[in-house]
Formats: sequence, C-alpha cells, structure tokens
Amino acid sequence: MIKKTLLGIAAVMLLASCGSKKNEQTAQKEEMKIPVKVQKLSKQKISRTLDYSANLQAYEQVFFAPATAGRIQKIYVEVGDRVKKGQLLVEMDKTQLLQTEAQFENIKTEYDRAVKLKKTNSISQQAYDQAVTQYEVTKTNLEFLRENTRMVAPFDGVITGKYFEDGEMYTGGAFGGASKPSIIALEKIHPLKAYVNLSEQYFLQVKEGTKVNLRCSIFPDRVFGGEVKIVYPTIDPASRTFSVEVQIPNTKEELRPGMYATLEFAVSQSEAVVAPAIAVLKMQGSNDRYAFVNRNGKAKRISLTIGKRFEDQLEIISPDIQEGDEIVVVGQGRLVDGSPLQILQ
Repeated sequence: MIKKTLLGIAAVMLLASCGSKKNEQTAQKEEMKIPVKVQKLSKQKISRTLDYSANLQAYEQVFFAPATAGRIQKIYVEVGDRVKKGQLLVEMDKTQLLQTEAQFENIKTEYDRAVKLKKTNSISQQAYDQAVTQYEVTKTNLEFLRENTRMVAPFDGVITGKYFEDGEMYTGGAFGGASKPSIIALEKIHPLKAYVNLSEQYFLQVKEGTKVNLRCSIFPDRVFGGEVKIVYPTIDPASRTFSVEVQIPNTKEELRPGMYATLEFAVSQSEAVVAPAIAVLKMQGSNDRYAFVNRNGKAKRISLTIGKRFEDQLEIISPDIQEGDEIVVVGQGRLVDGSPLQILQ
C-alpha cells in the first residue's frame, strides 16, 4: 500500500514538472517574438528616365574679328561686361572706310544723274549700265567695310574673352588664349544648351518638348528644368546613337557654360511598388539586396532588385512582393527568415 502511494505521488510530481516545463517553453517562445514596425506597400506612378552627362554651352557664341588684318582703334568692352544687341564693341582703323565713303558719295551723285538721264533717254545704255554697276559694287564694298570696321553685338550677352588691346595690330591669328581668330568673344548664357547622344532605341520616345531635369555638382541639392529643343533626324551608323539639343532656362544665370551636368530625360510613366529606402538591406560582401515582409506573423526574407531611386524611396522589384504586403521598416536588422514578429503600432 505504501509502495503504491509513493508511486502515485511520483507520478503527480512528474506530471506537474512536465506541465511547468511546457508552460516555461511557451513563455520563452512568446518572449522570442521580435518587435518590429511594418508599412503596407502601395503602387505609385513614377517616371522612367534616362540619365546622360553633358557639358553646358552658351546658347549663342560669337568670336569678333574683321575679315582682313588691320589696326585696332578702340575696344569698348572688358571681360565680364554685359552688352545689349546693337551696342558698339570694337572699332578698327577707319582710314579705308572714310576713303570709301567719300568715293561712294561721288559715285552716288553720278548714279543719280544717270537715272534721271535714263528717264529722258539722254544717256546711252552702256553709260547707264556702267554707272549702275559702279554704284552697286561701291555700295557693297562700303557695307563690308562698315561691318568690319564697326563691330556691334548681334544679341544681348556677356563678354567672355578679350585677346587684344587698343592700338594693336590684328593679323588674323588666334592669340591670348582664344580658340578662334578673334579680338573679343561674346556669349549668350540665358538660356544655355547641351548636346547629348542617345541610344537609337529611344528615338521614338524622345521628342521635341520632352522634359529634362538637370543636376550639377556645384549645386548638389538643386534640380534645374529644361526641355528637348531639337531632335536630329538621323542616326549615326557607327555608334547607333542620335543627337538631341537640350535648352535650359538660366534666368538667374546660376549655371555657366563649361559646367559638367547630368541630364535626366523623362521618357514615360508607369506604376511600381515603392518602399522606404531603410527597409532594404544589403548582403555583406555583395550587391544582393533583400527585405523582410510579414507573412502570418513571421518574417519572410525576400530577395529583390532596386529600380528607380528618388528622395528616401526606392522602387523594389521582385515576383514575391506585391501591393498590400507589409514590409518591415524598423527592427529588420535582427531578423532571419522565419523569425516570429511582434508588430508594433
């Protein structure tokens, strides 16, 4: 009887011990849940873009030089001066111009006389033709000399180069750092332009008026707008590219010719799954990216590819991620595939 009693007590104690261990294991499992925060994924419309690099150029540029060598009488501008269309910039020696003007006045008098005589048939056709020819030739020569003696600005702009001084002899060569034979250089920097060679596969997508975003390292936090002005109609058979001219408004003249810039062409729009950049992790020692999503209270590791980046968001591409999934945005660094989750609000 005593033996049976002892066996009963032992059995009860064993059952109590097993129940205690089971409860303890359950409590441990509850404690193993990792607290995380999640965010529901949604689709957003994003622009598909092409990124290319280019050097900015003045919209117009003129290197002023006379057609023939001669002495420079006066340069009226300095580097950095802003000039208006029609403003006198350079004046060459006027000796030949003055002589031709005096000669033209005499020839014009003879021409006017010949015209009057022609009306009354008081002059031979040969004499009349000779007077007309001499008048037209001298007039053309005079216009040429005026253009090359008094050089005026063809547009509003800024003087970007001065390669001679008053009184020096212009001989027709490129001196003083000039890239072309010239006395001064004038550039229009509002707006600016840039040339880019695009792959032929985008020929039907990039058109006149296509919007362009421009970024420049000197303004890391700024985005400047522009648009395609000209699409060249042919494709280079060697490089399989076509050229486009991009016009960039530069009202405040913050951008300057010669700056290196990245041009972003908006070619289309599409819907994509977008997630916060902090949710995407990178495997150490590789470029493989992954994230964790909530699958019935457990972490599911998903390999993915990154698409377009913008601000603090990323386009994520994976057949295992869909709109409506809950992606882990806080606490993901402690997770492994299958980790139980405690979703924090």
